[in-house]
This record gives sequence, C-alpha cells and structure tokens, in this order.
Amino acid sequence: MSETTPSIVVFDIGQVLIEWDPRHLYRELFDGYEDLMEDFLDTVCTAAWNLEQDRGRSWADGVALLTAEHPDCAELIRAYDEQWESMVPGPVAGTPEILAALKARGVPVYAITNFSTDKFALSQKRFDFLNSFDGVIVSGAERLVKPDPDIYRLLLDRYGLDAKDCFFIDDSVANVEGARSVGMTAHHFAGADALRRDLEGFGLL
Repeated sequence: MSETTPSIVVFDIGQVLIEWDPRHLYRELFDGYEDLMEDFLDTVCTAAWNLEQDRGRSWADGVALLTAEHPDCAELIRAYDEQWESMVPGPVAGTPEILAALKARGVPVYAITNFSTDKFALSQKRFDFLNSFDGVIVSGAERLVKPDPDIYRLLLDRYGLDAKDCFFIDDSVANVEGARSVGMTAHHFAGADALRRDLEGFGLL
C-alpha cells in the first residue's frame, strides 16, 4: 500500500459498477440445463475469446471466427453479440451510489475497463452514471487489456496522474495486482459495504 494517502479513485466497471455475466443470457437459452451451458462457455464462447473483443477485435470478426470453428453452435454464438445486453441485468448494488458520493465530494474519478468499444457505448446509453468519470480508458479502443501494466500507465500519462495518488478498484485479483505493480493503492472488490469502509478509511468518503 502506498505511503501517500490516495486522492483519486479509479474504477473497474464490469462486476463493480454494473453486473455482467453471460450466464444471465445463456441460462435462458439453455433452458436451465446448467451443465450444457457451462460446457458451452468453457469450450465455445470462452472468456479468452471474449477478451479479444475487449482487446479491440470486432464482434463481427469474433463471431465469424467462432462460427467457422463451431458451425453447429452458430445461433448461440451470435446471441453473445446480438443479445449482449441480457448479460447485464443492472447496476451492482451500492457502487453507483458510492461513485455519486465521491463526485459530490469533489473527488476525481476515473475508470479503466476491459470492454469492447461498442458494448461500452451501449452501456453508457443505458447507465448514465457511466458518463460521470473525469476520464476513461476502454481496452477495446486502446488495444490493451488489464492486467497489462501499460494500460494503467496509459491512464496516468493521458490524464497527468501520479500512481501514488490513485485508489484502484477491481473484482479481479490479477487486475488489482496489475495496478499495484505500477504503484497504485488497490482494493479487491467484493461488495459495496467493504469498499465504502476502505474509502472512508482513506478519508475519500
């Protein structure tokens, strides 16, 4: 943890500010057959495949590539793109309120998110609080993904920030460690209550 008390808060978005899980969609498409759904997500529409869209590959290219490999799953693969918003049922309880409280106190707030550019734009239209940051680094636009240290450095360079001033929040341990590797204070998100306590401990709330 930094010896300097942080004065800037940097959010992850998925699973911190908005819920995201492909199971919200595929549980319905697989009609409750959990084993088949999990096998599909483990072997076809995998996290690694999705990450390439977060890295900047177009959804059209990602879907075409996967459909060529798994033609029998073409409709289910297309659903990942075409029904993506069904994977996002709503905000994470309590964290949009924390974001608003930080803004009200005048605390600078930024975001670094692994997100495809078009899906992030959809999310900004749906959730207005995603438009309230002082700056955002979207992986799909930069062709960099967390936990690559360069994506954290990009935020610092682009917005003239000092790592020691930043309090970073993410639900991924790897991403938290990535932030710490460049000198940020970092919080592994596991719920709004614990986050609020940590922010209060630093005098940010």
